[in-house]
Amino acid sequence: MCQTLSVRDDLQDLPVLLLSAARALVDGIDTGVRARGFTDLRPAHGFAFVRLSGTGATVGELAEHLEITKQAASQMADELVNKGYVERRPHPSDARARLLVLTAKGVACTRAADAAAEETLRPWAEALPAGQLAALRAALLRLATPGRIRPTW
Repeated sequence: MCQTLSVRDDLQDLPVLLLSAARALVDGIDTGVRARGFTDLRPAHGFAFVRLSGTGATVGELAEHLEITKQAASQMADELVNKGYVERRPHPSDARARLLVLTAKGVACTRAADAAAEETLRPWAEALPAGQLAALRAALLRLATPGRIRPTW
């Protein structure tokens, strides 16, 4: 007898599967970053680096991105400055604000994270039949909210 799953059955384990895959990705990136010599960071710092990459951000913008208080974002910024990953610069359009930007060490860490992500995802791509990875990516592009990459606190 052929047993088919209902839509409800298909959806019941989907949250666990998605969260498990996300956790495996974060753990793989963290392991790869540490293996590349950046042993003084936590995964939450990587989520901050995502926002600080490019043109940088104020403490308020970092707090909004991570959905934490300004005080917590300020403490994280202080920690990253003290470790040499981030520096404070004058804000180009607001004399009262300071801009947090990645230092050369911070940029090197983001490159290490990119390499670690590729390393982590390669076995996933090899495990899926041809075309399935592209289909998964296309489906996630339709479902995911762009720009909102932050840890679950």
